[in-house]
Amino acid sequence: MRVVFMGSPDFSVPALERLASSGYRVAAVYAQPDRPAGRGRATSAPPVKRVAVEHGFDVRQPRSLKESAAIESLAGLSPDVIVVAAYGLILPPQVLAIPPFGCVNVHPSLLPRHRGPTPIPAAILAGDDWTGVSIMLMDEGIDSGPILAQRKLEIAPQDTAGTLAVKLSQMGAELLVETLPRWLSGAIVPQPQREADATRTGLISKSDGEIDWGLPAYMIWRRVRAYSPWPGCYTAWKGKRLRIDDALPMPGDRGEPGQVLPLDEGEVAVQTGEGILMLLSVQMEGKKQMCADEFLRGQRGFIGSLLPSQAE
Repeated sequence: MRVVFMGSPDFSVPALERLASSGYRVAAVYAQPDRPAGRGRATSAPPVKRVAVEHGFDVRQPRSLKESAAIESLAGLSPDVIVVAAYGLILPPQVLAIPPFGCVNVHPSLLPRHRGPTPIPAAILAGDDWTGVSIMLMDEGIDSGPILAQRKLEIAPQDTAGTLAVKLSQMGAELLVETLPRWLSGAIVPQPQREADATRTGLISKSDGEIDWGLPAYMIWRRVRAYSPWPGCYTAWKGKRLRIDDALPMPGDRGEPGQVLPLDEGEVAVQTGEGILMLLSVQMEGKKQMCADEFLRGQRGFIGSLLPSQAE
């Protein structure tokens, strides 16, 4: 079986590696173009490209798959199936029609819940107890194609978008190599999604991480986890950005939203619109990440101060 793989970030890597180790002939690997990254803005290749080069695969990085030349080049590979995992480019109908067994997508949610580009943060923001992976046939919609297989994963209270992405990428890779042989042999009947149950996610921007202390503590806590590692949840202290890396919601109302409150010795919380948020780990702009008690030792005026809110 000739497979074309499409993916770009770290999430995609386990799926590519499992395909490579499972005997499939990878005709080519498609990844997004190299882009500037880091403080020096040096050009950096996407993780999938680096792994594909290590395996000696043919790597292709078109800026779009809508141009006729890109479509003809892909069709010339004669793939039996195209596997997609967080590729980041839209596949037009002409591409979807190329492989006889269709385009199979690894999506990190239990579709039809959390369609779209940010399903992992969305599950945490929604307070879901469970998430998972869906292997689906792509159609012209956004994550709306029929389901080939699904697997559930419980979301732990300490999970962040980063830790969930690692778990789901591994789970997705396993489920992919279990599902593909059954799909290619005709043993699977694709199951349509229930449109009535569909929810959709949107893109996350850097400004989404700014904290509004008027929100309930549990909602801010979800944001701290959902926006880790990017864009991070942050407030301001002494004119600099203060990132909240780990926190815990607690009951209680002892001040106005944004007011920094002392707890037990070495512990600190911030009053929210409902309940308090105990700070466990923070990072001052330009400094290293540190536990809250270490931060307090160097910031004695922090207790009793009033942190600004996004709404202000």
